[in-house]
Amino acid sequence: MQPQALIADLGGTHARFALVADGAVVETQVMRSTAFSGLDAIIDAYLAAVGLDRAPPVAAFCAPSPVVDDHVVMVNLNWTFSIEEIRRRYDFRWLRVINDFAAVALSIPELPTDGQVPIGRGDRVAGAAIGVLGPGTGLGVAGLLPTPGGWATLPGEGGHVTLSAADDREAAVIDHLRRRYTHVSAERVLSGMGLVNLYEAVATLDGEEPRQFDPAEVTSAACADGDRHCRLALDLFFSFLGTVAGNLALTLGARGGVYLAGGILPRLIDELERSSFRSRFEAKGRLTGYMAAIPTYAIIDPLPAMLGLKGTALAGAASA
Repeated sequence: MQPQALIADLGGTHARFALVADGAVVETQVMRSTAFSGLDAIIDAYLAAVGLDRAPPVAAFCAPSPVVDDHVVMVNLNWTFSIEEIRRRYDFRWLRVINDFAAVALSIPELPTDGQVPIGRGDRVAGAAIGVLGPGTGLGVAGLLPTPGGWATLPGEGGHVTLSAADDREAAVIDHLRRRYTHVSAERVLSGMGLVNLYEAVATLDGEEPRQFDPAEVTSAACADGDRHCRLALDLFFSFLGTVAGNLALTLGARGGVYLAGGILPRLIDELERSSFRSRFEAKGRLTGYMAAIPTYAIIDPLPAMLGLKGTALAGAASA
């Protein structure tokens, strides 16, 4: 096998590595990011695991961070790296590092039908803008815009927009969180730790001492044993998700659809379909009818960013 490229989705909890060979994604491995001291250490471990003594000539990586210059600072993970230093260390002829949700956005045109689940009503408008967001370790947000030369990504840090309330209960939760955080962003509730924040907030507001739960325990307690405060936390999670997704749709004019990605939602599809997500997504006052026509989808493909990175890497290989 002569791999054309190395691709990697560098998450705050897990990193997903693969090779591109003959136009296909092969040798995919999921590795725990926190087990490594930095990007070079995890690249070395992956290359050794797949039996390569040197890296392919082309690479495309994505990271949950703003990528605005050569120096990348990972959000939710204590890694920093220079793109040029990595390129030189591994003798890449071509290396591109993009935002992780830009990579997910680039996957949308290639996403198979069985890799997505429609949530609610609406029909895609061909050639219209597309929104992508998803809760995981953090909250990723991106756009996909049509241009004369094809699709272009609009990466950003929309997960850090200021969270807004749609009713008194949400306002009380945000007020509670504001006492802990100077700025209550959407990510403070729409992420793994966001689920814990919501649970602790609703329990405290009810005058009860919260238990020491991790995100998986909040969702399992909500779904399995019906813990009241975990259930309220999950309900709030979906409501806030609908509000933020609807805001993104309005901002982009995303009549091509809004896609929900991230590591949390694929395990909660039934809960998502039964939740207030879609009604909250549409609840935009005078533009409720406009919102009702915009479809929403949950991405259940386990590695959507790798599809976007494959296309990026192949384009790089053609130009290198």
